[in-house]
Amino acid sequence: MSSSILSLEHRRDGLAVLWMNDVAEPVNTLKRELIGEFESMLDTIESDREIKVLVFASGKPDSFVAGADLDMLLAVREAPDARVLSESSQRIQRRIAALKPATVAAIHGACLGGGLELAMAFDARVASDHDKTRLGLPEVQLGLLPGGGGTQRLPALAGIERALDLLLTGRQVSAGYARRIGLVDECVPRDILLDAAERTGRRMADRRARKRGGKLGRLSLQSLRNWALAGNPLGRRLVFDQARRRTVKKTRGNYPAPPKILEVVRTGLESGMKKGEASEAAAFGDLAVTPEAKQLIHLFFAGNQLKKESGVAGADVEPDTVTKVGVLGAGLMGAGIAYVSLAKAGAAVRLKDISDDNVSRGLKHVRKDLDDRVKRRSITPLERDQHLGRLTGTLDYSGFATCNVVVEAVFEDLKLKQKMVEEVERHAGERTIFASNTSALPIAEIAGGSRRPETVVGMHYFSPVEKMPLLEVVVTDKTAPWATATCVQLGKRQGKTVIVVRDGPGFYTSRILGPYINEATYLLGEGAPVDFIDEALLDFGYPVGPMALLDEVGIDVGQKVSHTLSEAFGVRMSPAPLMDKLIADERFGRKNRRGLYIYGDAKRGKGKQVDASVYSLLGVSENRRLNPQETAERCVLQMVNEAAYCLGEGIIESPRDGDVGAVFGLGFPPFRGGPFRYVDSVGAGHIVERLRALAERLGERFAPAPALVEHAESGRPFHDEAGRA
Repeated sequence: MSSSILSLEHRRDGLAVLWMNDVAEPVNTLKRELIGEFESMLDTIESDREIKVLVFASGKPDSFVAGADLDMLLAVREAPDARVLSESSQRIQRRIAALKPATVAAIHGACLGGGLELAMAFDARVASDHDKTRLGLPEVQLGLLPGGGGTQRLPALAGIERALDLLLTGRQVSAGYARRIGLVDECVPRDILLDAAERTGRRMADRRARKRGGKLGRLSLQSLRNWALAGNPLGRRLVFDQARRRTVKKTRGNYPAPPKILEVVRTGLESGMKKGEASEAAAFGDLAVTPEAKQLIHLFFAGNQLKKESGVAGADVEPDTVTKVGVLGAGLMGAGIAYVSLAKAGAAVRLKDISDDNVSRGLKHVRKDLDDRVKRRSITPLERDQHLGRLTGTLDYSGFATCNVVVEAVFEDLKLKQKMVEEVERHAGERTIFASNTSALPIAEIAGGSRRPETVVGMHYFSPVEKMPLLEVVVTDKTAPWATATCVQLGKRQGKTVIVVRDGPGFYTSRILGPYINEATYLLGEGAPVDFIDEALLDFGYPVGPMALLDEVGIDVGQKVSHTLSEAFGVRMSPAPLMDKLIADERFGRKNRRGLYIYGDAKRGKGKQVDASVYSLLGVSENRRLNPQETAERCVLQMVNEAAYCLGEGIIESPRDGDVGAVFGLGFPPFRGGPFRYVDSVGAGHIVERLRALAERLGERFAPAPALVEHAESGRPFHDEAGRA
């Protein structure tokens, strides 16, 4: 029997393989129309007494099942409709779990969300040990929870502690880790996956000792631990209390999904799977229609769209293949760029600095990152050594002639960067791209003396490079399309979400961050305590407050960027006068352990604390009677307003790019969707009204951007209903 997506293949001696292959899509997803197909297929399997072993596999070369179709979820308008989807999925999983044949899921590639829920309904799971095999329930990252029984089956397989970790973070794990926690029964090389799944199924059929919803095997120390934590009230209370405290600290009540996950998992553990599934379906329905889920899903779509784009309009523009990257500067940024170019993009890397000590530190940094991956078992020692074999250090430009791209990560000094351009052009090839990692200096000025300005671009990474997901590729009027496309492709290979922006002081991200930080310093000058400002923005949803961020970036760096922006944009970007006092007192932030905070020894219970002496230095008195909501609003509206200026001036191509840049690069609260979706959610008219009120009270820096005024007057949102900008 076959259908457009599911097909059943009968093999020898009672073995059947249920294939899933949506030929219309690059990956398998769970669509609404698939519900009927699964029901019909299960009818066939249940009536076929010849089937002794059933293996479920994907017809895709590098993907299992990537989860639910998000277009389907985005179209849901009422909670009952989403609840029906959840109940339908649960019904299919229950039928799979009740099948008489021994059942095995053969997993290769992405096994996520509903795909993992499907796999967990089978008696056993055999996974390939390939890097592309990743398992996880990422629904929480979309403002949802698993709706196909995942909140009930995962604790039974992996134990309550690890299940809550995966459910509350949405992180994806390797097949090896999944095997260690009991989520996968066996890991094998990809080319014997189906054979291994068949052997596992036949062993189960022969023993006739299948245990549905749990891992086969003898009682283990892990299963005893799981029982101690989940099987008695005291253990459950301990685990859930700890998880709730961590969740509240992390989300500050801004995300409705995590507390629902805790509630649903606990219901299943205490009242049984039937009530647990009912609770799961109801919670899924409620969450699917929340504004937070809609914004997070839109953001997910935006990131996926960018992954498919080349960064240039012409479809005929071909990027150069990057096999070797040169990096100038072996500090934290340079070493981070070297690491992602080496370990993720798979390129050879030539790391240059001015001293042996600097080069040595940079090479050690890269090796430590690779060693950490070996410890986490995400790569093998052999793979680490292969990466290191492509990494070399140098004090001169030897080896740069064969670099496709050279990224400079030197000090934020225009003359120094111009010198780098000149030197690279003397020692590298005609098509070698020079990419500056500057955070604010205009690329056209850096390329001022270039003989090949068409090959000069900006590649603005964020610190730490190894973890931050965004890359801002900055292009001038002279940048060649092939150079842009090459840098975008390299960025994607480095694991980055890439936005292309036009050149100008601060580009996009630094430009919108500038007034946000400035406003926080104005508030400090008015007596708002350092921690009060940070807490207000944390409550709004930022992962770190502006004062703490200023310390991390470096107060001296912040001052340089502020001056660059204020020279370009005038009073709108003028920093508060107190910045000069901080610099004069040599308060540069965390790097010299003298900033707005004191950095103690966290291991001794002396973590980061506000340095109270900063108030007397600045000549201000603490005023904790300020309104925290207005404190947050003043900073946020400065970022939102400047984003609108950037859109109106063509610095960014679309509201979508502006949202992605602010969320992925600067930590704008994801559940609010980004600056432009935030404006759409509260109304451009309201934003303009608030900006004008603040401008009347605090000055011209709050004057609303023309693009905001236009949308306020027309009532037109920045994004249409389909999510397009």
